[in-house]
Formats: sequence, C-alpha cells, structure tokens
Amino acid sequence: MGMTMTQKILAAHAGLPEVHAGQLIQANLDMVLGNDITSPVAIREFEKAGFSSVFDRTKISLVMDHFVPNKDIKAAQQAKVSRTFANKYDILNFYDVGSMGIEHALLPERGLVAAGDCVIGADSHTCTYGALGAFSTGVGSTDMAAAMATGSCWFKVPGAIKFNLVGSLQGWASGKDVILTIIGKIGVDGALYKSMEFCGPGVQSLSMDDRLCMANMAIEAGAKNGIFPVDDITRAYLDERVHRPYQVYEADPDASYDQEYTIDLSAIVPTVAYPHLPENTHPASEGRNIPIDQVVIGSCTNGRSSDMETAAKILKGKKVAKHVRTIVIPATQKIFLECVQKGWMQTFVEAGCVVSTPTCGPCLGGYMGILAEGERCVSTTNRNFVGRMGHVKSEVYLASPAVAAASAVAGFVCAPEEEA
Repeated sequence: MGMTMTQKILAAHAGLPEVHAGQLIQANLDMVLGNDITSPVAIREFEKAGFSSVFDRTKISLVMDHFVPNKDIKAAQQAKVSRTFANKYDILNFYDVGSMGIEHALLPERGLVAAGDCVIGADSHTCTYGALGAFSTGVGSTDMAAAMATGSCWFKVPGAIKFNLVGSLQGWASGKDVILTIIGKIGVDGALYKSMEFCGPGVQSLSMDDRLCMANMAIEAGAKNGIFPVDDITRAYLDERVHRPYQVYEADPDASYDQEYTIDLSAIVPTVAYPHLPENTHPASEGRNIPIDQVVIGSCTNGRSSDMETAAKILKGKKVAKHVRTIVIPATQKIFLECVQKGWMQTFVEAGCVVSTPTCGPCLGGYMGILAEGERCVSTTNRNFVGRMGHVKSEVYLASPAVAAASAVAGFVCAPEEEA
C-alpha cells in the first residue's frame, strides 16, 4: 500500500522505508517552535529534566508574539524567561520587540520552514506550514522541552482525508471561505487526528496566502495537520526565501485515504462562522440582522500582505461605522512596513481604524481588543469559542478580511458587495 504525502515525510524523518496509520514512530525534527506563552513552560520542564544543551541552536525558534510588547507584569515575567533562555543558549531564531511577528506568518516569511520539513510547535496552529509542503503540527510544552534537547519527537502516524479541489475562486471568495466551508461541512471533529491533504487542479488557483490560511485552520477540524502539494507557486515562494536544499514529497497514487471530498471552489461564497464553533457556518449575506461592536483584521490566519491589501481596497475612501471599533494588525514588521509604503496604512487610519504592532493579542482574549459582555466582533482569527475574545457572553464571528472590512463599514455582518 502506498503512502500519503504526510506519511512519506514522517517515514523519511524516522529513517524508515515506510510507515502506516496508527504506527508509533520517533522522528527527527527540522524546527522546534515556541512563543512567549508556551516557551516558558517548556523551558522550566527543560531545566527540571536536567538538560544543559540544545540539539541545534539554528533549529529552534522562539517568537514573542502573544503579549509582546508586554501587557502586564505577568507577561513581562513570561517573556523574560524566554529572553534569558535564548541568550544562554544563543538561539539564532529569537524574535522580540522590533523584530518579531506573529509566529506562523514570521517563520514562512523568514524562510525557516521548507517543503519536506518535519516541524513541531507549542502552539496548535503550527499546522500552518503544511501550505509549504511540510509536515507540521502543534504539541504540548513538555514535548517542546524534550525536542529542544533531543531534536526528535514521538508521533502516531495519522490517517488521511483527501480534499480534491476543482474550479477556482470567484469574486471576493478566499482561502478563508474555503476552509470555513469545509469545516462547516465535516465539523470540528471531522478530521480528528487525520491529515487533511489538499490536492486537485483547484490548488493551482490558490495563492500561498490562501494555502497558509487553510492549513492554519486544519486544527479547527480536529486534524493533526493540513498539507498541500508542492507546485510552481510553492517553489517560487520557497526559492525566494529558503537558502538551503529542501525535499519535495508526493503522495503515492495508491495511497490510502479514510475519506475523500470534492470541493468546487467556484461555488464558494463569502462565509462566516457564527458563535461558538468554527463549524457553525453561514453565507455572509445572511448576516444583515447582526449588528457588531468590533472588527479585528489580522492574526496568524489572515494578517498577511494580501489580507491587508484586500481590507484596504474595501476601506479606501470609506469610514467604518461610528459604533464599530476596527483593529488592523499586520502579521509581521515587514508586512507593517509594506502597509506604510503602499498607502494602506493611510487608508486604514483615514477610515477610522487603529493599527497595531504585530501581535496575537485579541485572538485569544489577551489584549488589544477584549470584548465586554454582550459585544459582538467580526474577526479574521481562527477560533470563536465561548469567551475566546473576552467576556463569556460576548460573541465572535469568524470571517475573511473582505467580509470583516465590509462589515466594519456597514456596522453589521455582511458580504463585501453589500457594504455600499
């Protein structure tokens, strides 16, 4: 029996000729990632275990992105633990105030992950890098601690679900709408501990930012990882950023999949996930009776350059509704600078938005946009659980940058064509 793309990467990193679903393996890692919330926990476990060295200072990334610049004393203490560790072990890829970005946008931008890599991160959205043809998945801080010392991790090889993409996106539809539609179809546990493997002719019509967004939200369907084939678009993206050899893997023609779905991209419409699960999806056009108090455009899901451009196109020459607080968060310093250079920053400010330094803050209810009781937010983030962005009686509606920007102008949930 042949292997899926994910299984081939895992077999190679385990030094095995083949692996099968359910098999326990120990695989070597190309990158170990942590942030300012999860890294301190891992560092304490690292020290408790008595480790005195890291396996490779160039293959560990510590990104201060959740509560940095520090929002309070506890956040400052957390970040200090990471800073001290990074200095002690001379961690090459340490990103702090002034150089940091949202981790899952920063690592691809910096060329730190490539096709064929095996990556773990103490953050559930580490599955983002499957867009580059890598196996990447989130782990606990204890696994991160052991990985920083040994350079390896134990895995149960996942089975797979194939998503055959056909057609191409139309109008304002984007990768965010595709993945929300898929999660709405299969549910938040529809791919539980599976690899979501995207393939088919429709992949060619998706930009890298679309793919990064879709892989990012694989975890919202319960998946172990999401992964895309490496095509000319991927190679162009990688070759501009990655300055080392990388290995491309392809699924075998006779690979075994637990389920298969065909997704017609031309039928995808701007979509919103209503509270309180990403599977609770509806067309954005059905939201006109849902007034909102806040909009967030950013995050590891939708804070990239094309997301900023889309939001700017819709906001150009307009004002956000008087009662809607609109927060724009470019995902990295590079993207922030691009917003300045291309005039998008001026568009955001003139429209009545506030623009933040790169941060995950509002996504997890940390800071830079906490909701009060009864408030509603349209957000380009990835989770809308109870209390995710603040008060347990607040509501989060997940959407694309186009829908979020249009809703900010309209003052209620709407599709981009409706905001005028």
